[in-house]
Amino acid sequence: MKDGLPFTPWAADLKTKRMADMSKDNPDAHCLPMGNMQFETHPQPRKMIQSPDLLVIIYEANGGLRQVFLDGRPLPKAEDVQPWWYGYSVGKWDGDTLVVESTGFRDEGWLDINGSPLTSSAKMTERLRRPDFGNLEIQITVDDPKAYTKTWTVSVRQKIWVDTEMIEFICNEGERDAVHLVGK
Repeated sequence: MKDGLPFTPWAADLKTKRMADMSKDNPDAHCLPMGNMQFETHPQPRKMIQSPDLLVIIYEANGGLRQVFLDGRPLPKAEDVQPWWYGYSVGKWDGDTLVVESTGFRDEGWLDINGSPLTSSAKMTERLRRPDFGNLEIQITVDDPKAYTKTWTVSVRQKIWVDTEMIEFICNEGERDAVHLVGK
């Protein structure tokens, strides 16, 4: 177990390589969508817009956009959907908790800023709950047999800014740093 996560040997080697390369290939460093866990711990705001059949999550960082289908459809098998950065997500309410299941991730994606991998075999379950005004609790369970020897769960807390407008976040505008990224 490296860094507390139950990595498979392949995943441990990949994470070690990514760290040795000083995360130069982190999608976020190239203005691409962050890993799911990065978004759950990232301080930039998000906005959630819900209709009866769909929840849309707009992340200010890197213009991230995620859809969670709430219309009762089943979660498809990973191999039956086109791979998405954030996976294909369906959700349902369990009391005051929104349970979101996702599959169909891009292979060898970055789960977090440290380069922990997420593969096309992964299933992620998020349990989102508002314990009080302005706060969000998120419990995330990752089941990815290609990358981890067992299922694992983490919990994070986020602030919700319900009365704040989001701004544009254009990562590539005037970008001159990518050529200076170092690593092996």
